[in-house]
Amino acid sequence: MFNPSDDEIRSLVGQMTVAEKVDLLSGRGLWKTAAIERLGIPSIVMTDGAYGVRYSTTQIDAGDNDEDSLQAFLDVVGRQGNGSGGMFGTTRPATCFPNGNLLGCSWDVDLAYRMGAALAAECQDFGVHLLLGPGINIRRTPLAGRAYEYYSEDPVISGDIAAAVISGLQDNGVGSSLKHFACNNSEIERTTTSSDVDERALREIYLAGFERAIEKSTPWTVMSAYNPLNGIQAAEHPWLLTSVLREEWGYDGLVMSDWHAIKDRGAALNAGTELDMPESRPRKTRLFAAIEAGDIKPDVIDAACARVLSLVAQCKTHERCGVTADLEAHHALARDIAAESIVLLRNEGAALPLDPARLGNLLIVGDGALTPVIQGSGSATTNPYRVDSPFTQISARAGQGFKARHLPFSSSAHEDLSASIGAIVDAASDADAIVVFAENEPSLNGEGNDRHSLKLAPSHDALIAALSATGRKLIVVLSMPDTVEMPWIEDVDAVLAGFYAGQGGGEGLARILFGEQNPCGKLSASMPVRMQDIPGWHTYPGERGRHLYSEGIFVGYRFYDMKAIAPAFPFGHGLSYTSFVYEMIEIDQDEIAADTACTVRVTVRNSGAVAGKEVVQLYVRPHAPGLRRPVRELKAFSKLDLQPGEAKTVCFSLTSRDFRYFDTARSAWVLDAEAFEIEAAASSRDIRLSKIVPCRPQAAAMPVILANSPTAIVFSHPKAEAALVDFMVAALSISEIEAAALLGKTKGSFLGFYDTLSWYVGDSVKESDIARVFARLNDDDGGIPPG
Repeated sequence: MFNPSDDEIRSLVGQMTVAEKVDLLSGRGLWKTAAIERLGIPSIVMTDGAYGVRYSTTQIDAGDNDEDSLQAFLDVVGRQGNGSGGMFGTTRPATCFPNGNLLGCSWDVDLAYRMGAALAAECQDFGVHLLLGPGINIRRTPLAGRAYEYYSEDPVISGDIAAAVISGLQDNGVGSSLKHFACNNSEIERTTTSSDVDERALREIYLAGFERAIEKSTPWTVMSAYNPLNGIQAAEHPWLLTSVLREEWGYDGLVMSDWHAIKDRGAALNAGTELDMPESRPRKTRLFAAIEAGDIKPDVIDAACARVLSLVAQCKTHERCGVTADLEAHHALARDIAAESIVLLRNEGAALPLDPARLGNLLIVGDGALTPVIQGSGSATTNPYRVDSPFTQISARAGQGFKARHLPFSSSAHEDLSASIGAIVDAASDADAIVVFAENEPSLNGEGNDRHSLKLAPSHDALIAALSATGRKLIVVLSMPDTVEMPWIEDVDAVLAGFYAGQGGGEGLARILFGEQNPCGKLSASMPVRMQDIPGWHTYPGERGRHLYSEGIFVGYRFYDMKAIAPAFPFGHGLSYTSFVYEMIEIDQDEIAADTACTVRVTVRNSGAVAGKEVVQLYVRPHAPGLRRPVRELKAFSKLDLQPGEAKTVCFSLTSRDFRYFDTARSAWVLDAEAFEIEAAASSRDIRLSKIVPCRPQAAAMPVILANSPTAIVFSHPKAEAALVDFMVAALSISEIEAAALLGKTKGSFLGFYDTLSWYVGDSVKESDIARVFARLNDDDGGIPPG
């Protein structure tokens, strides 16, 4: 076992040659770290898989010859997750769990932990030490090609679900890699287009989920992103990787690159990216040259080597040889997660659940009922151990009460679309209910490709519209990477959002259709009515290598609330077969002050006739904040399991940080509002209970004032007028009343203070005299620089 102490790690680093250090910091092949046999240093194995273990036998087991590694890597990221068998020829079967886009809708950290533990068991079985996930980039636009991998548009859900997955992995001896740090939110020219994001949005939205996950779970590694951030490559960004990640957050694990993300190896190492993946001969040569030239300090190199060795030791110490994963048990877990996460968007007239005893003829339409799209495309694509066919699982419930029939209908172009739809409409004439499986064209999303619209495959929209005119009960099941436009929404009876439901999605869906499982998924990202309503859509995807995140902090529901736009379905929305009453909200504090933490208690009762689960969402709404803030922001959530008539009380803990915003002028988290309204809600647009608590804000930082600052800024300083009166009395030999009257004449001027004053006093007061008065005020109080 390789388990050196800290002193032994330092000794090993001291014995390495420069060439060995370059090897250690550069990976071996596509999926391993370098072994240094001379010093007894082993390698570890890593592979992709935020929702399944993608173990390539040809790339991992066949050796480390890197002649074909680049092509192999490009083949991986270009894969299509369409369920066809050919794409999985070189990967071992594993459990394909629901993708991040659906897992996030579970709002269930316990399920996420169990999924992480199952992934760890499969990694131990395969001999994988480090799983390259989870990914928690914010779903700021549903067009993003990798949106399917990520959990939410909100950093609280993103951070909490990620922390649970990470803990499930690492508690069972397998490392994680929290990615992609940061702002990898589009696949269009992703390695060269800069994500230009203001610091407040970074702090409050895009970095907050990473900060939360790191605080709660301490991932063994963090993976930097492909894209530049504000003009600097993320893997080479000192502020991001050193100032924020290490110095502010105290992260002490390893930082690794995304695959082939590094442009300047020396700059990346100096910035804080220790491990360059995968192995690249040109980058190794450049690193060796940079070290020889003295461009990288020896202590930086040695510290990076020590971190790699610490990771190797951590992985090898927790290695469990001989573990056999229970894939059948994991398939059952995949079914449970899907059933807990699928979102019932619409259910007019209690169209669902279907009663198998009285259903009659059930018509199932769409190729997705036989060969479902269970996952997205790209490096995370998993070879599923088995796949539940929705039609098979639905048909298994058939019997004396109903018969199920299937008609194919693809998402591809039809030679004669009218004839194809006409045949299905004719077949629907004797159906008592119709379930349509709809999807977008899979080739138009995934790693390396953003979607160009939110529309379903054109044939599917046309089919749904035609079937809605038959008068039959019509249920639509959506497989999608993120939201889609639904022009037919008012004409159908029920809609289920399955997103990418993994290999057990077919059974999970069947349970919900027939009421064996009460749907309890809630949307973790808003669904806009149309593409033009997407926040920041007018600057997407950027121009000339710059992508301005023009919505700032107003991402997702924050934008729709601020603009008073009604989304198709709001953040946090999800229907149930029962109903819930929010009965009580209590807060243990009478005032929010700078150091206040508080406990909020919310009581919810199942007022319906069947058991169900409710996701209680806690939002904080500031009243009269110091800077413009979102109308409300999610701060905590909990999923309650309630029997009919049962009530439970959930306790939420809010910290002082939950009430603050980031003030870039002060470079600090600031408490500044008249009051806060604590809201218990069923969605961001369904507030059930609230309570207002007054706020005692922090003392405002004084503005830095200069001789020619605008007069409004000068007189906003509480000590400025008195100081100026004293100066005028002494300098001009006038009374305090005369001095005050003179200053009164300057108020309201749009000119600078000294330029305004000189109109009345000429050269009798010098600009340098005023500058000295103001400098003393600035020195006494500190202050916010102008601008």
